[in-house]
Amino acid sequence: MQALRFYFPNLTELQYQQFEQLEALYQDWNAKINVISRKDIESLYTNHVLHSLAIAKVQAFVPGSNILDVGTGGGFPGIPLAILFPETQFHLIDVIQKKIKVVQAVADALGLQNVKAEQLRAENVKGRYDFIVSRAVTNMPDFVSWVKTKIAKTQKHERKNGILYLKGGDLKQELSLFPSAQEYAIPAFFNEAFFETKKVVYLPIKYML
Repeated sequence: MQALRFYFPNLTELQYQQFEQLEALYQDWNAKINVISRKDIESLYTNHVLHSLAIAKVQAFVPGSNILDVGTGGGFPGIPLAILFPETQFHLIDVIQKKIKVVQAVADALGLQNVKAEQLRAENVKGRYDFIVSRAVTNMPDFVSWVKTKIAKTQKHERKNGILYLKGGDLKQELSLFPSAQEYAIPAFFNEAFFETKKVVYLPIKYML
């Protein structure tokens, strides 16, 4: 939590309280439904919350925008981003119902009115979104094939609508098909050793009919 205050000094007291509640909520749910690995739950704020918020260091979401989180698992990166951007709408999807149950329960406990959690495959999503976020659910070519028709036509941000993807390691080969992809090294934002090889990948995607 100290790191969160340091990296995001403009949090409101409500936001700080919501972030603070995450640890107890996830420990409680993890005891019932294993949505976070046992070793990771001890490093929740670094490995999950801060990691999710690296996306915010690349792109701040404007009020009224719509974000899709694909393969959200226990709610990452969607839940931390929804706390940080309360005037942005987040649609969190996963194919595993028990994970969505946890996500909805956490959102409800925090009073997040801007979160919709749903058991759904990305291919079956009906809406359009300004950005699609995810945390390494698959390789980029497959991910693009899932979401390329889900991008909104209207631009609300200076950066073009597209994908913001949390990924690690050498991505040269994986991104070779996408010359417009941009990599942002997370150590430029956060000092923790956990982020040494981790990145946010931004890929603009054109609106498709």
